[in-house]
Amino acid sequence: MPDRAPQPVDRQLPTDEARDLLSLVRDIAQREIAPKAAEEEDAGRFPREIFTLLSESGLLGLPYDSEYGGGDQPYEVYLQVLEELAAARLTVGLGVSVHSLACHALANYGTKEQQVEHLPDMLGGGLLGAYCLSEPASGSDAASLRTKAVRDGDSWVLDGTKAWITHGGVADFCTVLARTGGEGARGITAFLVPGDAEGLSAAVPEKKMGMKGSPTAQVHFDGVRIPDARRIGEEGQGFAIALSALDSGRLGIAACAVGVAQAALDEAVAYATGREQFGRPIADFQGLRFMLADMATRIEAGRSLYLTAARLRDAGRPFARQAAMAKLFCTDTAMQVTIDAVQVLGGYGYTADFPVERYMREAKVLQIVEGTNQIQRMVIARHLAGPESR
Repeated sequence: MPDRAPQPVDRQLPTDEARDLLSLVRDIAQREIAPKAAEEEDAGRFPREIFTLLSESGLLGLPYDSEYGGGDQPYEVYLQVLEELAAARLTVGLGVSVHSLACHALANYGTKEQQVEHLPDMLGGGLLGAYCLSEPASGSDAASLRTKAVRDGDSWVLDGTKAWITHGGVADFCTVLARTGGEGARGITAFLVPGDAEGLSAAVPEKKMGMKGSPTAQVHFDGVRIPDARRIGEEGQGFAIALSALDSGRLGIAACAVGVAQAALDEAVAYATGREQFGRPIADFQGLRFMLADMATRIEAGRSLYLTAARLRDAGRPFARQAAMAKLFCTDTAMQVTIDAVQVLGGYGYTADFPVERYMREAKVLQIVEGTNQIQRMVIARHLAGPESR
């Protein structure tokens, strides 16, 4: 079977610097990430050294201010970097997105003193972050979270359990949303918690159908004491901070989904043009040609959707509705495209000898994380028709 290498995505980038950046990312992805992805995912190995390399290369803080070690890149560039990383290995692309999410609160709501003290290490000092919002009994209904932070003099004492935490057990810092007041969204406050804080521990990572190399675990807070200087924003502002972060984080998930879908399409095209049946490549048969055409069209539409939302964000315009649409459409696209890629490869697609079965298993989680696609539909409908009647 001939080796048909996938062509790089033809991207519209705003500057020569951005083009050079994407070239660097592709080189790292092809040289350091993709060759070991299948083996390490099968073994459940977390590639911490890759995140160290990305930090040293200036790729862990791209959308943040260079004053604090960030890359000063617009979101439309940062998201295309995520897409390239996710195409090579979703554990890496999603990990960078989650790290960026964990930095969002401090970068956008922290005081100048907090930013000077913590952001350089978070953005370019080799640290890796986790975002602690969900809990065992509060996933989609995040405003009902139960983890508590009780003031004790100039400190806060945190108690509770967070669930489904990417990088749980390996993160160097956590952005934690905890209840400091009454019931509902207005009683929640954000905190920056060191990963080695006394009383902080992680459970055994969840056993998942995909992304086995990315640790997802419950994180326990048992009398974790942190100074008030690590409170982010005002008391009771935490839920608004969380929603702001999730609008941006959903775009990260959308970009990762397009990356996985693109990788699946590339594999399907390579196989279909090299596999012969009835004396000719199976790509000659109209049934498969139309499948490939539909896969490619969905991917281009998803990419355009997330980039439109990103450009609104970069322009300082509202983008929450478009972010929900991008997350919804791109992750549904990734699921359908990876299913179709398995079908193109036939029996081989169902084996671990080819990566499409892994892509299909990984795509599923993207329809769930950072707001299920049912929640995205609720968000979009509220923008169109207003809140639901009670």
